[in-house]
Amino acid sequence: MADPLVIDDRSRPDLASNLGTSWRLVADSVMGGVSSGRLEPTVVDGRACLRLSGRVSLENNGGFLQMSLDLGPAGEFDASAYTGIELTVRGNGDTYNVHLRNRDTRIVWQSYRAGFRAGPEWQTLRLPFSEFRPYRIDRPLVLRHLRRLGLVAIGREMTADLCVARVALY
Repeated sequence: MADPLVIDDRSRPDLASNLGTSWRLVADSVMGGVSSGRLEPTVVDGRACLRLSGRVSLENNGGFLQMSLDLGPAGEFDASAYTGIELTVRGNGDTYNVHLRNRDTRIVWQSYRAGFRAGPEWQTLRLPFSEFRPYRIDRPLVLRHLRRLGLVAIGREMTADLCVARVALY
């Protein structure tokens, strides 16, 4: 078992993570949807965080807002020494997803997914890799070749409000 690896602890005032890669906002508008949102560094209840906010709409075959992070500048990241993902989050009580992509997820809608609820108080959650389920792909999750992590408001009309203070592998 490896020591925890902090992916992002919001110690930087911009969108950069501890890995040296930067978070970015991705909305369904890349596929014709009309969801709209913002991704911004801020402070909530005394904690530095990234805040994903906006409106998820199902119009025009849309339905998501995502804060996305490439896990390595070289394109792949080996997470096989870890058990799962640890998140420190606060939100509006809604359910969100973590999406993982690796070298096997070649089409944009393919991913490995696990859900979580972000309540109105800061909380630390652990999502074991064993709970991630393949979505539109029939291959098992290979942790040696992770490429991207996304925190996503998806699949239904909703107001997204998710604050993330820390992301780590445990």
